[in-house]
Amino acid sequence: MEKETIESLGEFGLIDRIKSKAVIFNSNTSMGIGDDAAVIDNGKTFTLISTDLLLEGVHFDLTYTPLKHLGYKAVAINVSDIAAMNGTPKQITVSIAISNRFDLEAIDEFYEGVNAACEAYHIDLVGGDTASSRSGLVISVTAVGEVDKDKIVYRSGAGENDIVCVTGDLGAAYMGLQVLEREKQEFLGNPQMQPKIDDKTYIVGRQLKPEGRTDIVHDLNEIGVVPTSMIDISDGLASEILHLSKHSEVGFTVFFENIPIENITLETCTEFNLNPIASIISGGEDYELLMTFKQADFEKIKSIPEITPIGFVTKEKENWLVLNSGEKTKIVAQGWK
Repeated sequence: MEKETIESLGEFGLIDRIKSKAVIFNSNTSMGIGDDAAVIDNGKTFTLISTDLLLEGVHFDLTYTPLKHLGYKAVAINVSDIAAMNGTPKQITVSIAISNRFDLEAIDEFYEGVNAACEAYHIDLVGGDTASSRSGLVISVTAVGEVDKDKIVYRSGAGENDIVCVTGDLGAAYMGLQVLEREKQEFLGNPQMQPKIDDKTYIVGRQLKPEGRTDIVHDLNEIGVVPTSMIDISDGLASEILHLSKHSEVGFTVFFENIPIENITLETCTEFNLNPIASIISGGEDYELLMTFKQADFEKIKSIPEITPIGFVTKEKENWLVLNSGEKTKIVAQGWK
């Protein structure tokens, strides 16, 4: 019998393996591993805790990533996990490991971005750790948030005939990454070259400085609607649909023509000769929210222009993408592993 490897398991298989061996000792741990954030019962409310690790050369490239943007993004992607539980972020800790090629000015620049994000999301930087690194910059951010018990949203609540929605637009961050990688290759060949990204500002910005959608959580609270399930789109729409499908034990049918996509994203797909369908549903790093709602709430959510219905939930545990031609294709995850 062939030995199981990390590569054969993939990221999600590895998480499931770790989860299967984790023992919960404290009764106030309401939800451990397996959702966008851990859930701790505080009596009146739930505390939410989420951690993300960012490694130079794996999650970011300092050739084209300004340290200030990186500091902001490190916070925003954790805020996104809190928003995906319908919560409000309150505090963060930031830990960094740095090599001797970073001077004090570089560290100041990184924390300038962290502090800008703290101001934008009204959260407090309350601690962390610093260490030396022999392999580039390593960043770990933990976000702490809060949510009323009757408003928390898990990945497991989607039901038959629910409406599937996304926020914002998709695919932009992935195409922004393609532009930045191209510019890097041209720069390595000719260090005197000037970047050609003036018309790509939007998609490049979506890659370098994404936003966690806490505004949507606020908007939903204002109209008194709680999604039945939710997840943030970090690994690509296809991957997140499969997560909700697995946890809720239902299927999703999504219409490609309904997915909100900016023109510049589609134009850049054409320019790079990339399949727009694969790029949009598997690209990742948009940090938008994928949500499901009861049909009874549909009229209310129409009042939030940033939320777009893209499909519906089915009883059968099959996940389909309906193409513009009407042809159906099975949804498989092609994103980050």
